[in-house]
Formats: sequence, structure tokens, C-alpha cells
Amino acid sequence: MGSEKAKGGAKLGRFRAMIEAELGRLLAREETILFQAMRYAVLGGGKRFRPLLTLAAAEEFGGAAGVKTALPFAAAVEFIHAYSLVHDDLPCMDDDDLRRGKLACHRAFGEDMALLAGDSLLTMAFEAMAGADVPPPAGRERKIRVIGEMARLAGPAGLIGGQVLDITYSPENATAESLFQLMLRKTGALITGAVRAGAIVAGAPAAALKAATLYGENLGLAFQVRDDLDDFQGGKARGEGRPGPAKGRLRPAGEPNFAAFIGREKAGERLAQLVDAALAALDKGRLRSPLLRLLALSLK
Repeated sequence: MGSEKAKGGAKLGRFRAMIEAELGRLLAREETILFQAMRYAVLGGGKRFRPLLTLAAAEEFGGAAGVKTALPFAAAVEFIHAYSLVHDDLPCMDDDDLRRGKLACHRAFGEDMALLAGDSLLTMAFEAMAGADVPPPAGRERKIRVIGEMARLAGPAGLIGGQVLDITYSPENATAESLFQLMLRKTGALITGAVRAGAIVAGAPAAALKAATLYGENLGLAFQVRDDLDDFQGGKARGEGRPGPAKGRLRPAGEPNFAAFIGREKAGERLAQLVDAALAALDKGRLRSPLLRLLALSLK
């Protein structure tokens, strides 16, 4: 078991290096202040969890050739994710001064340039997918399908709609179901889309794609529960607020947080259930990918 985990970890490391190289290549187009801000937002770290899911799913259905085909889509997924973080940090949204231990993009480049950098990352994501080489016989159809799905999952039906639920969240009217809907859209949509993108461009059959989708949906929820648990244990949602890292701002105690809503112990149990459900989806669909399993288990 330890040997298999080590091998999987090494392969994820190779995939991560491929993703970093592709992101760097796509963002090396210009030396303007705009592209400097974009590179700052994207290349400054991050686990690359979402694009790794894309490549892992592509490998499951298309082997090494599938990974190569899916690489531009993996980069596009990370561009969409990075854009959402740049915009989330803006004063009109979450108003955070730090991101991954350094100044948020708007603090380093100004609010105007950060806004435009986020806009540019979102549009470049679709440019990258449109320019991807997906081989025949069904390449064109698969590419169009993924582009359409990513547009939907990044928009009002997914990520942006989830952000609206976040900023209009009312603790007095919250239910476990409403929190799950928020998590499914704000966080889960892009994670599910990342898995589906890799599976679709690599030619996953319908039944296997259904299993991969169920895996992604459970994983997206698990990812947010894990994040909420970490925030809750750090004091963000325990009622006293948590000081903003750069200027001492107190975050509202009423921010949506699943662990705060049902309690740390129950949230931990729910996290384990969601990870187990993701793994069960792989088993039911007879998907053997050790990387998809490893990525799910990393959330426990």
C-alpha cells in the first residue's frame, strides 16, 4: 500500500510539473502589467487540485495520449479557479489582503488591474480550450461539449451562482440543504467540471462518465467541508471572528460554514462519508485510477 501511494504521489508530482509548465507557457505571451498581474495570480503557488483531477480522469480513459490532450483543459480549469480567487479577494467581495501567504492581487497591482486580470484569466480559459487539439474522430464534438459545460459550471448555474448564495447568505434562514446547494455550486461545480473535462476529452463512455461525475460531485462537497473544518478550527466561524491578516479586519461570524452549522464532530463524519461516497462511485463505475483515489483520500 505504501509503495502504491508513493508511486501515485510521484505521478501526481509529474502531472503537477506539466500543469505548471503549461500555465507558464500560456501566460508568457506579454510582459505588460496585465500579464504580470495574471502570472502573479496563477503562478504563485497552489496545490493544483482541480487540474490534477482533469489529468487523472483523462489518464483513466485515454492513457498518456489522453493526458496530453487534456492538458490545455487542465490549464483552463486552473485559470477559472484563479480568476475566482482574484475576484473573491476584492474589497467588494471577501475583502482579503493576503492569498497563499502573500499580498492578494489587488493589493499588489491595484483593484482595477486585479479586476481586469481576473476577467482576462476567465476569457483565456476558453481561448485555451478552443485552441486545444482533440484528435478525431470525435474530437470536435468532445471539445465543444466541454467548452459548453465549463461555461455553464463557471456561470450563474455554478460558480458565480454559488458566490451569489455566499454573499446573500442569512444564518437565520440557513439549513443544511441550503449550505449544500451553496457548496455544490461555488466549489463543487468546478471540481465536478474538472473531472468531467478530462473524462470527456479522453473518450469516457456514458456509464463511466456518470460514475466519474458522481465521484466529482461528492469530492466537491468533501473539499468544501474540509475547507470549512479548517476555517472553523482556526477560529473564523466560532463566533469571535478571525482577524484579517493584514489590517486586523474581523470577518463576520455569520459567514457560511458547514462545520459551524452542524458542529466539528458531525462535519468530520460527513467529510468521511463524502470521501467514501466518491470512492464508491469509482468502484461502481469500475474506474481503477489510483490517482483519483489518492486525490480523494487527501481530503480526509
